[in-house]
Amino acid sequence: MNTISPMEKKINIRNLSLTELQAAFVELGEKGFRAKQVYEWLWKKNCGSFGEMSNLSVGLRDQLETKFFIDKITLDDQQISSDKTIKCAFEVEPNKVVEGVLIPTTSRTTACISSQVGCSLACTFCATGKLKLLRNLTAGEIVDQVVYLKNQAESRYGQSLTNIVYMGMGEPLLNYKNVLRSTEILTSESGLGMSPKRITVSTAGIAKMIKQLGDDEVKFNLALSLHAANDDKRNKIMEINESNNLETLKEALIYFHEKTGTRVTFEYIIFKDFNDTLMDAKELAEFCKCVPCKINIIEYNPIDGESFQKADEKATNAFAEFLEARNLIVNVRRSRGKDIDAACGQLANKNKTIAKEERILKK
Repeated sequence: MNTISPMEKKINIRNLSLTELQAAFVELGEKGFRAKQVYEWLWKKNCGSFGEMSNLSVGLRDQLETKFFIDKITLDDQQISSDKTIKCAFEVEPNKVVEGVLIPTTSRTTACISSQVGCSLACTFCATGKLKLLRNLTAGEIVDQVVYLKNQAESRYGQSLTNIVYMGMGEPLLNYKNVLRSTEILTSESGLGMSPKRITVSTAGIAKMIKQLGDDEVKFNLALSLHAANDDKRNKIMEINESNNLETLKEALIYFHEKTGTRVTFEYIIFKDFNDTLMDAKELAEFCKCVPCKINIIEYNPIDGESFQKADEKATNAFAEFLEARNLIVNVRRSRGKDIDAACGQLANKNKTIAKEERILKK
C-alpha cells in the first residue's frame, strides 16, 4: 500500500496567484491583506522559508508551514569562465539539475535560464537535446534562477541585470503556463519589476503555441531558433520541423506580429559547409521578409559526438554582409563561456556528470 508523504499533502504556495492566495488566507480565517504580505516575501524578497516572514505572527507562520511548502532550487555547482561568464547548476530535486548562465558584457548583463529539466526535441547540434525530458520547471524554479544570477551580477561584478533570455535547457513553449507565469512575476512590481521588453523567450518553432502567444498578447520578445531557411536542411537538424515546417511557422509569426506588434528575432547558428553559403543567406533573407525582424548569427559551439564545425570567419562575415545589403538588421554573436561549456547549445550538466563519475571511480 502506497503512503503519502507529508510533503505531498502540502500545497506549493508559489503555484498560487495572489487571488488564489487571498482565498486560501480567508479559509485560514486571516485577513486578505496578509496574502499580499506573503506574496511579496515570496517574490520581491525571494524568501525561502516561512520562518523568515518576520511581519507575520508566529501562529500564522506555523499554519503556513503546516499547509504549504516553498519549492526553492539550490545551487549544486558553479563555474566561472575566463571571460567572466558564470555557469550555475541548480538542483530542483534530488538528481534533477538544470543550468543557468550569467553573461556579462560591456553593454549588457544577461541571465540565460532554463525552462525544463532536459528536453524532448533532440535537435542534433544541441547538447541539451541529448538528454531526456524529465519534467517541466515550476514558475518559482524559473524565477529562482534569475534571482540567483541577478545577485551574482551585482555582488561579483557590480552590474545590474539588464536582460533575461529563456534560451537554456528545454523548450519554453512546451512549458507554456509556467513560463508565462514566470514572466508575469519577473515583470510585476511584487516581483523583480523588469521591463517585459528586456525578456526574450526562444522557441525551436511550435506554430500552435506561437499563435497562442499572440492571442495572449504577450509583451516580451520572441526569438525563433531557425538555423536553416529551407525545409530539407532544417529537417536534418531539427525534428520539430517535420511537424512545424517553415510555411506553418511563417503563418504563425505573421499572426503573432499582427497581434502584438513585436519584432521577431531569428537565431541562426552557422555551420561550416552546411548552411553558410550565400544561397543559404538568400533563402534566409527571403524567409525573414514575413515579419519585421532582426537576425542573430551565432557561432557554433562543438559538442561531443557531433561532426558539425564552426563556420569560417570569412564565410560568416560574407553571410552577414549579404543580409545587411538587403536592409536586414544583423548581429554576429560571438561565443561566451566556451571553456566551461556554457555557450549556446552546450548546456547538458556535463560538469556535474563528470563529477559524479569521478566520485564513483574513487570509491
